Parts: sequence; structure tokens; C-alpha cells
Amino acid sequence: MITEVVLPGQVEPEGLQLRTRPLAEPGPGQALVAVEASGVSFAEQQMRRGKYYDQPPFPFVPGYDLVGTVVSTGPGVDPALRGRRFAALTKIGGWASHTTVDAGDLVEVPEGVDAAEAETVVVNGITAWQMLHRVAKVRPGMTVLVHGADGGVGTTLVQLARHAGVKVIGTASPRHHDAVRALGATPLDYRDPDLPGRVRALAPGGVDAVFDHIGGEGIVDSYRLLARGGTLVSYGTAATRDIPGSSRAPVLKLFARLALWNLLPNGRGAHFYNLWAGRRRLAAYQARIRADLGQVLALLASGEFTALVAARIPLSDAAEAMRLAESGTVTGKVVLVADRSARRDGEGDAR
Repeated sequence: MITEVVLPGQVEPEGLQLRTRPLAEPGPGQALVAVEASGVSFAEQQMRRGKYYDQPPFPFVPGYDLVGTVVSTGPGVDPALRGRRFAALTKIGGWASHTTVDAGDLVEVPEGVDAAEAETVVVNGITAWQMLHRVAKVRPGMTVLVHGADGGVGTTLVQLARHAGVKVIGTASPRHHDAVRALGATPLDYRDPDLPGRVRALAPGGVDAVFDHIGGEGIVDSYRLLARGGTLVSYGTAATRDIPGSSRAPVLKLFARLALWNLLPNGRGAHFYNLWAGRRRLAAYQARIRADLGQVLALLASGEFTALVAARIPLSDAAEAMRLAESGTVTGKVVLVADRSARRDGEGDAR
């Protein structure tokens, strides 16, 4: 039997449902994975509000990514995958004890890397790596601004940018400033009414890139803080998470703004990062994912990157995990795990 968490509709965390169903064998090209860890991302927080741009109709099983061990393979899949640990992007379906995954989406996790630690860099690691190196194309000596530098993607961005020789200014609530500073960034209070002035004091000529998951009206300040030739990388609309109404309207408004800014003759670029872009050319897309996630996992395995696990919470307590992830009280990522040895690790703790 498979145990899985179901999001039945627009509910509070307590409305998440736990169900079991018979285990099905993987089909052609698929692998059945025993899930060891699956993250609680901002995407799930939006999905439970019906605010994620292209989420499926309710009910469905959330879970944007996972790490687990292949237990069986379908026709056309190398049986040698069995017994090996892999990471995968799923968008939905990861909050389960077992799930089927297209074998081409599997990325092997290096030996000796803890499953929960590896999970923190699946969607976050791919997102951060691609935004830094494929979109902003950062170089040593640059200065960048990372909004939400205490979050899952934010802490990953800070570490990968520092590894690339880039100076980082990171916004976060004051309670997380020490954690952000420990990662190598200069922290600023995201609620400071003169935040643009604080950034300008640190980067008088503007910053070379801004990574903004907030959207809303604040995106204007992010764009204005760019140096000539700088790049704005937008990757979310967190500012509208709790505002009732269409999930599409804030995104379409953001797209219109970015398109308009790209017409201006000031040398600045404005982009929206979409993790799933290019999937129509599936083989090339999967190759990029393997290459980029492979880079981040290698840094994790070598100790050059620190996995920030905010908490390890059992799958059956998904409501607690959702509440904690939404609370803004932890640094790093909340991870659902498959066994009862789960525990809250505390901010920034990584084993």
C-alpha cells in the first residue's frame, strides 16, 4: 500500500488528508521510488490557496520534488537502477511513501549524502544554479541582491553566489540576520522603509543582479536598483499569496512589466525564471537538469555547500510541516521524511 497526503481543496493546513491506496507497478519508462524525503516549498503554500499559476484541479497529492530509492522499474528501464538513491522534480506527487517517476527525470545522489540534506537542493538548487549561471550569468567580483535570503531558495542562492566569487546583499527579517551573515551575505531588514537607500549605500552604482520572488509593487524597486547592464530575475509573486482572487492576474501583470522594461534602452534585463521552461524538448531539458543539479549535489557531497534543514517532519504530520514552513520562523527548508525518527532541527542546523 502507498500512503500519501492529499490536498482536497483550498484548505488550512489541518485540512490536508492522509490516505492509503494499493501500490501499482511502474509503467513503461517509469521507476517506482520509495520516497525518503520531500520538501515543503513555496509552491505548495500557493497551491493550498489555489494561487499557483498552473496547478492541477483539486484534489491532488502535492510534493514538488523528492529524494528516494528506486525499488522497481518498468519496461524499458535499466533494472540496475534498483536500490540506488535518486532525486527528481515532480511538481506534484512527492508527498507520498512511494511514487512513480519517469526514469529520465532521475538524478543520482552521491554516496554518503543524507536524503533530507539532498532534498533541500533539488528544486532550490536547480532554481538557484540556473538563475545565477544561465540567466544572470554572474561572474566573480559582481554584487547581487537576494530577497528572502533566509528561505530555501534564498539560502541556496547566497551560498552558490559566494562560491562563484560574488558579493551578496540579502534581505531577511532581523531574527535571521545572523544566519544570513554566516552564509557570507550582508543582511538587510526587508521591512526597512528605506531599503533601496540601504542597498545603494552598499552598492552606489547599483547591483549587477536582483533575485526577486516577491513580485507585487516592490518589483519596481528591484528593477531600479540595477546597475546599467544588470539583470532582474523574478521567480515568484509571494506578495500576492494571501490576496484573494485570480492566480493568473498577478503573474500576467508581472510579465507585462518585465516585457515593458526590456524595451527600455538602458542596458538592463528583466526576466521571469520558469523551472519548467523548455520541457517540450524533453531530452535537452532533462540533460540540463542532470547537469545543473549534479553540480549542486557535488558541492554538497564535498562539503562546499551546507544543507539547511529547518526540520524533518514525518509524512503523516504534513499539516505541522506546512504550518512551520509558512510561519517565517525558520531558516532553510522544512522536509517531510518517511520515518518516525523525524525531529525539528532548529534554524540552520545541518548534519
